[in-house]
Amino acid sequence: MLRYLSLEMVRVTEAAAVAAARFMGRGDKEGADAAAVGAMRAEFRYVDIAGRVVIGEGEIDEAPMLYIGEQVGSGAPGAQQVDIAVDPLEGTTITAAGGANALACLAIGDRDSMLHAPDTYMAKIAAGRECKGALDLRLSATENLGRIAECKRMPVSELTVCILDRPRNAALVAEVRKAGARIRMIRDGDVSAALAAGNPASPVDVLMGIGGAPEGVLAAAALRCLDGEMQGQLRYRSDADRERAIGMGLDDPDRVFGLTDLAGGDDVIFAATGVTDGDFLKGVRFSGDGARSHSVVMRSHTGTVRYITAYHDLRRKHDFPLHNDDD
Repeated sequence: MLRYLSLEMVRVTEAAAVAAARFMGRGDKEGADAAAVGAMRAEFRYVDIAGRVVIGEGEIDEAPMLYIGEQVGSGAPGAQQVDIAVDPLEGTTITAAGGANALACLAIGDRDSMLHAPDTYMAKIAAGRECKGALDLRLSATENLGRIAECKRMPVSELTVCILDRPRNAALVAEVRKAGARIRMIRDGDVSAALAAGNPASPVDVLMGIGGAPEGVLAAAALRCLDGEMQGQLRYRSDADRERAIGMGLDDPDRVFGLTDLAGGDDVIFAATGVTDGDFLKGVRFSGDGARSHSVVMRSHTGTVRYITAYHDLRRKHDFPLHNDDD
């Protein structure tokens, strides 16, 4: 992977975050998502890659832009061929409500290095580097908590488990409570939760539960860079989802995927920009003539994690318009 792509990817997530941040607290999650998608796609035009979207906004008949299979980047002769996973706005509901931890994020890797799967659910377990080799989705939550506590040399009662607040995770919540661990419920944003689980300075010890499969691939890319650990297993909403997965090349649609199955290859780059304030990144702040953004970019090859604070003069950037048409 070419090193210069790290900064190029930050420019892409910055564009999406600034566009989405204008909708913070306005109750319009569709508008926020559309703004982020359009800005991210537009910024990709300036990146010298031949990119293929493998995790995106859905199938071509569901998403007009950044759909699975779409080609992005300049596509110039000799441009590096990469696979791309994108979530232009992770936390549409969060943004619309003015909540915390909304991100614009993406990951790129070598061609055929990321899981190519339909937009369905995924059961996940993710933790930091201390737990490498210890997680197993085939075991109960109670057994995994015991393993994690042993790796971290702390009692289960002091572990903090991050779980997406959905009815499908109700049984998991009950089991974790019975095991005695602490729980942090989140409304959305399990990419940011995976980042927290992989960050040794975070109060979150492990992410568990069923969330989105696209977010699972992005989380795996981030954890590759943080030297963390993760497993995932697709959970299908319908028989049609299962058939689509098989059609995309999954010979075992019920397989438990390890970290490098989800995001493999020699090098992975993960970039994210905060849309709203969160545990990992600050949100976009507007002034009279510009905006400040806070981003992170990481590479698995080197383990380098860079935080970037940028000022954008919106009077000069045509792709970062100073005002919405509605304003």
